[in-house]
Amino acid sequence: MSAETRRNNPKSFLDHLEEFRFTLIRCLLAYAVGFAIALPCTPAVLRLLTRPLAPPHAPLQPALLQSIRVAGAFTLAMKTAGITGLLISAPLILFLLGGFIFPGLTQRERRAVLFASIGAAALFLVGIFLGYHTTLRVALQIMLQLHHWLGIVPGWTMDSYVSFCLSLLLAFGLTFQLPVIILTLGSLGILSSSLLRAKRPYVIIGLFVLAMLLTPPDVFTQLMLATPMVFLYETCIWILFFFEQNTTHTREVP
Repeated sequence: MSAETRRNNPKSFLDHLEEFRFTLIRCLLAYAVGFAIALPCTPAVLRLLTRPLAPPHAPLQPALLQSIRVAGAFTLAMKTAGITGLLISAPLILFLLGGFIFPGLTQRERRAVLFASIGAAALFLVGIFLGYHTTLRVALQIMLQLHHWLGIVPGWTMDSYVSFCLSLLLAFGLTFQLPVIILTLGSLGILSSSLLRAKRPYVIIGLFVLAMLLTPPDVFTQLMLATPMVFLYETCIWILFFFEQNTTHTREVP
């Protein structure tokens, strides 16, 4: 059914509500499958998360991470498997939500959303990869050095440690969605390179504030998150500029 036919024969509100209900059920089933896949992998995921805590070529201190509650291991396993399962099922969930949204979009909008979904998944993984290999180890070592500087013996709980690591990695993954949002809005004609240039000073300040809110309270980690965000913002300006050049043949340079 074409977009014009759908506009001429719109569904009722109850039909949309029923379709949305089935979409939510499918998304929950997709998440359940992701959780079932992630649960047996929880020990491997925890080993991966604790690896940046140890100095290079040195074993992890056995007493550094502890579980002080009787049900601590169960809670930790459920939390880790829950977040890992969400990451596994996210592409399928986006596809199902896109199937619900696509019928109401024009061909151009459907194409933009499709490329945005693919780009969002790829950049999310890139953000997590960079956060894990560049920032997580540095942030953990800074936290350890602060404990030593204050004369405090670190004895972190596994729950707080995993929450710290996952929140930092998710922050990197989510902030790497910035280009997807900007380029999607630009392709739809809502944003332009000239508007992005005009708002550049305010956006850069906002990105540093966002990095401060999403990362541990140390300047170095905040800079390691804010710097790639500023770079991605500048890259979006150039991409939109060349896109506008191809469509309008203007000669303006950002």
